[in-house]
Amino acid sequence: MPSPAPAPSPASTSTSTSASATPSTRRRATAVRTATVGLTAAALAAVALVQPAAAAQEPAAAGRGSHRATQQALDALVEHGIPGVTAQVRERYRVWGGTAGVGDIRTQRPRGLHDRYRVGSITKTFVATTVLQLEAEGKLRLDDAVDAWLPGLVKGNGHDGTKISIRQLLNHTSGIYNYTADPELQSHFVAPGFFEHRFDTWTPKELVEVAMRHKPAFEPGTGWSYSNTNYALAGMIIEKATGKPYGEEIRDRIIRPLRLRATSVPGTDPGMPWPSGRGYSKLWFDNTSGPTYDVTEFNPSGAWAAGEMISDSADLNRFYSALMRGRLLPPAQLKEMLTAVPVDAEGWPEAGYGLGLIKHKLSCGTELWGHSGGIHGSLSVATTTKDGRHSVAFNLNGDWGGDTQSVLEAEYCGVKPEKRSRSELRGGGDAMLNILR
Repeated sequence: MPSPAPAPSPASTSTSTSASATPSTRRRATAVRTATVGLTAAALAAVALVQPAAAAQEPAAAGRGSHRATQQALDALVEHGIPGVTAQVRERYRVWGGTAGVGDIRTQRPRGLHDRYRVGSITKTFVATTVLQLEAEGKLRLDDAVDAWLPGLVKGNGHDGTKISIRQLLNHTSGIYNYTADPELQSHFVAPGFFEHRFDTWTPKELVEVAMRHKPAFEPGTGWSYSNTNYALAGMIIEKATGKPYGEEIRDRIIRPLRLRATSVPGTDPGMPWPSGRGYSKLWFDNTSGPTYDVTEFNPSGAWAAGEMISDSADLNRFYSALMRGRLLPPAQLKEMLTAVPVDAEGWPEAGYGLGLIKHKLSCGTELWGHSGGIHGSLSVATTTKDGRHSVAFNLNGDWGGDTQSVLEAEYCGVKPEKRSRSELRGGGDAMLNILR
């Protein structure tokens, strides 16, 4: 087993700038975690929808332009144990960037404003957008049964693809079991299994087969439960409808038209493009204070269409702004995407999930749309206002949690982060489990 990474320097740097389960014998599972939403407030933390901590309200005028509260929130994440954070804010024609901490614990290289990072479940918004474009072109319908496109694949232990629609895949009302909740697969996500399986490859069919070994969460359309299997199936439907890899469709339809030069669909490539920092993990479900491991390189095929993509903060802001302003979808499809089903989570009566988008209201009343994602060594959040004019994207290069909600409250509401000890933030423990749930 590799040795843990050296401890990060207590005096982390901070800068800011302003600018206008069981596969085939030859293929074993990669150790990948894709950020998911659960049905509790704790699980919503995995998609950056955590309950805001009590905090002092900074006057709104003081927060505008300077982004002082936002930088303080980034600094606080590092003070509480995350190695490094990078963020960008785009508000109308103004762009601000901020960093805190290090991108490499060993060399103490600071986190970079233009770092690329694994975005995890933010991939889902790209996939849903592609499916909706195909619907607009008449190549499929949201109410098509999954079995019409993937005959016999969703079957067994109560699953029935003839009763599940594409829409129910995209808004997580299908009831299909979440393959990343499979106990055997989860053993590959943590130490020591990660080190044995980090470079192994999964096919999407294998991922779905893992889910089919379990019973569904509920009958289709009768509840809501986040499942990465839904988006593995959505990716397969894109490929069936177009005859091309889903990643190629995303490149042709979204990445190239928007000139998202830092965004990619890596497939089985374990490396990270430059510039980028290292990614770190504790590699255990209930221990966020143990050894820190460098997990930068791994095969992301186990996340596939549910969470394999790479991007940077500038590209994510450009993508979500363009999406909400109607540059990627016709009005009818954008309306479908923004039709959110309630997320039944304690303390979050107004949270909802659309088609690959999370709706969330902050303490000051600002409504945000976006997604977040977690995968080994990375936690990311990307949000924008409904008019697409005020966007925030940021990344933590440690996957064991952090008060990401404080960054959103600081930027949109001017709320200063509450001073809390590391033990208070880490006491909840199951950051990795919430991501896998």
